[in-house]
Amino acid sequence: MKNLILRLLMPVLFLFTVSAASAQTGSGKLSGKVLDEKHANLSYASVSLLKAKDSTLIKGSITEENGTYLFADLPDGQYIIAINMIGYAKVLKGPYLLNAEHKAYTIEQVQLVPTAKQLNNVNIVSRKPLVERQVDKTVLNIENSVLAASNNALEILQKAPGVTVDKDGNISLRGKKGVTVMLDGKLTYMSSEQLANLLRSTEGNAVQTIELITNPSAKYDAAGNSGIINIKLKKNRNYGTNGSVTAGGGYGKYYKANSGLTLNHREKKFNIFGDFNYSRRKQFHDLDIVRVNNTAADQTYFDQTSDGIGTRRNYNFKGGFDYFINDNNTIGVVVNGYNAKGENDTKVLTLIGSQPLETDSSVFATTPNQYKYTGTTYNLNYKSTIDTSGQELNADIDYSRYNSYQNNQYNNNYLNLAGEPYKSPYIFRSFSPSDISVFAAKVDYTYPFSKKMKLDAGLKSSVVSTDNNSVFENFLDNNWQDDRGRSNQFKYNENINAGYLNLKREFRGTTVQLGLRGEQTNSKGNSITEQRVSKRHYLNLFPSLFVNHVLSKNHEIGFSYSRRIDRPDYGDLNPFISFVDLYTYGIGNPFLNPQYTNSFEVSYSYKKTINATLGYSHTSDAITRVLLSDTLRKTLFITSENLAVKKSYNLNINSPLTIIKWWTTNNNVTVFYNKFSTPNLLGAPYSSGKLSFNANTNHTISVNTSTNIEMSGYYQSAMVEGTLAMKPQYGIDLGLSKSFADKKLNVKLAANDVFNLQRWRITSALPGQNYSVSEKEESRIFRLTCTYRFGSNDIKGARQRSKGSDAEQNRVKSGG
Repeated sequence: MKNLILRLLMPVLFLFTVSAASAQTGSGKLSGKVLDEKHANLSYASVSLLKAKDSTLIKGSITEENGTYLFADLPDGQYIIAINMIGYAKVLKGPYLLNAEHKAYTIEQVQLVPTAKQLNNVNIVSRKPLVERQVDKTVLNIENSVLAASNNALEILQKAPGVTVDKDGNISLRGKKGVTVMLDGKLTYMSSEQLANLLRSTEGNAVQTIELITNPSAKYDAAGNSGIINIKLKKNRNYGTNGSVTAGGGYGKYYKANSGLTLNHREKKFNIFGDFNYSRRKQFHDLDIVRVNNTAADQTYFDQTSDGIGTRRNYNFKGGFDYFINDNNTIGVVVNGYNAKGENDTKVLTLIGSQPLETDSSVFATTPNQYKYTGTTYNLNYKSTIDTSGQELNADIDYSRYNSYQNNQYNNNYLNLAGEPYKSPYIFRSFSPSDISVFAAKVDYTYPFSKKMKLDAGLKSSVVSTDNNSVFENFLDNNWQDDRGRSNQFKYNENINAGYLNLKREFRGTTVQLGLRGEQTNSKGNSITEQRVSKRHYLNLFPSLFVNHVLSKNHEIGFSYSRRIDRPDYGDLNPFISFVDLYTYGIGNPFLNPQYTNSFEVSYSYKKTINATLGYSHTSDAITRVLLSDTLRKTLFITSENLAVKKSYNLNINSPLTIIKWWTTNNNVTVFYNKFSTPNLLGAPYSSGKLSFNANTNHTISVNTSTNIEMSGYYQSAMVEGTLAMKPQYGIDLGLSKSFADKKLNVKLAANDVFNLQRWRITSALPGQNYSVSEKEESRIFRLTCTYRFGSNDIKGARQRSKGSDAEQNRVKSGG
């Protein structure tokens, strides 16, 4: 591990040494002091050092608490000092000639003069749209959304344009599964189950924006055949000490509650920040399965009804420290964590008969369940702005640890036609602890050849280790006894080493970006109990191409291509059995292969108000969830399989419109066709496909400067995913927000799924499989959330600096 860390840090040390050695220095000094209109010291004013010849920015700074500033180690030359502060008129001083005779100047005190026009501009409040379309991504501005109040991150994603979330928390983008989810620009390295729990544990009031990137460049990890969703958490960068307190409650059929606290303290040389959020929810979960088990000899009819009530408690936290070494170098530490635990009490009644609507016997089961999921990520980051042309270096080292366990008990009682026991109950239980550790390090370097051409390059390495255990016990003769036939231990280790080059060139009206990423993967899956080992070593190249051309002021077209990979989910590789009830379960597949996708997109934009994208992707060895019947055991189980080919076609149209000055709307429609085919599934060729669409509409009505109304609706038509034929889904949300006390207090009232329409309904797209699944979770919930902001509201000094000297503005870009 030490050698790995040294190898990863060598490029950082080398580039930092080169940049430091190449920087031109001298012994000249320019210093001064800035006062406000009352002759008081003015701190945090922006001071820029410019070349007198062409006003080129050399470096920037801000005044100290006593209003002073200093530029030291300056080479000989002629300079101008520019002093600026929002609300005041800009002042230029100079030029000052530094040479052998004059090595230092103390500039006379500068008193800034208030400008009413600028002050009025500061008071104007600009509200970002809920959905913002950018050249390479769609951004959801969650921070001020009424509908995000008291919702968690997974619930918010369900409302995002082009996004669908299934009953198990699996995410699709524009009709395609295989989405990579990032937090603050960093991969989560979790199984789909753990990721869903993390998103359920992340409260909406902690989220700032959600970025939907459908065709990522080579700079991003090659995982995610349908794109990347990057969830950015809030980070306050105002000077001084400030924060907010949030409290909320909700009610559907059961209660919900949430609270949160954010704190931030920023000085010129450092920034300390943190937040903590807690929620508690009680909700119901109903599952009905009607199916027929067909064999050559007979048919058996099952009618399963499951009623569950669960309570879940979540908290998540984030804390960090940024130290601004100087104007060009910043080092930071960030810690993220979450904890989710709860219990479910489920009752399952299964009616069994040899004829439709006839019951010969039944099984009544109670299945109490307890679970806990925890995770903590530690990040050390460094950023260096090497020069004013845009040359910069970013480095990150991350260590993450995730733990989970589930305790389940299954109490099955066999009843005859009269509802009386006819044989001994079948009682068993399972314990499923899991441990995942992740180490990752990366270096990103940007070199601008000119204003119109730049090169991005980077290296990354990650090491993932998982240890999963599953212990089953049967209750026999009044004692718990090991069930060695079901118990298992599974370990999985993975190492990925990657490097990329990304070249961007701007021509007249045209931007071209070429990228190439290489990833070398080493993995080992070991089912210890079953003595089955699966090893893989492979190297892949992932090219990408982006072309954007401005036809005229109102018309713009683009083309993009990328090759991507999706490695099997850790949970999907795990061969354990996970029971829903006695006749329904899930099982992993340790022999899954990675899938590869080639994606093409053509885009068109008209006045930025109509954006259309036509896409096609071809996936080989498509990892697909399949729901199948085991006719011998008369059970229904879900697993993952590699289907030979998946072809996806999609047309996305997005239109942000201003209907009236006070009424804005964003509308998104995606039409898609997914076709799956494989030569052998359950002993026969299989092919499926269906033309489908989903639509989202969001409306914001500004009643006045302090009151807003939001309305949101979505519709997902019937679709086919693998062997699952899914019925339509739809819902409508409403929200109202009102600000008080000079916008420090904000009250939000939201109603999710107002008409209680959300339900998952699934049938089989595979011939010979006869089942119907209906699943309903508590979705109609009314929520009230109050947020109070306190402390300093000073304008961010960082906003006044030029890009070349802004050591922290782009920290968000590197995930700090």
